[in-house]
Amino acid sequence: MPRIGLISDTHNLLRPQVLAALHGYDQLIHAGDIGKRGVLETLSALAPLIAVRGNNDTDQWTEELPATANLRVDEIRIHVLHDLQQLRLDPREAGFQVVISGHSHRPTIEQRDDVLYVNPGSAGPRRFNLPISIAELRVVGAAVSAKIIELQLDAVAAARTRRVRDARTAAHR
Repeated sequence: MPRIGLISDTHNLLRPQVLAALHGYDQLIHAGDIGKRGVLETLSALAPLIAVRGNNDTDQWTEELPATANLRVDEIRIHVLHDLQQLRLDPREAGFQVVISGHSHRPTIEQRDDVLYVNPGSAGPRRFNLPISIAELRVVGAAVSAKIIELQLDAVAAARTRRVRDARTAAHR
């Protein structure tokens, strides 16, 4: 039973809780807004990694990343892109059973027209009151299921993240 860890919108922040949660998966998929190349290097040390470019992935090294990726796990075909609003195909007609996206930072699992849409949310800096999360995809033959995994940050890590975000905000003024 392949287990696939889904992550998105790290924006160059890989928390220890995220790395611990992604340990032990058969494959990882990053749905864009990666940040720095080191994020992919760290993730690929955990498991084979597929990554797509997000709208904030504008450094020169990200040009080598595809905007979309397609893969097959057992009998399940998966389409990966960053922003679901940029989906330019009908997944069902194209033969995909799963679409993985990021961008909104909102963890979501939705079944529409026999297609499972999964957004793992954001594993990077917290936006608004949205959780820090990843997702898991399990595939058994022609069956697929998904779940969102909200990560709990201890008070010290949460305060440090707020300070870093506040410092970045101040630096951009």
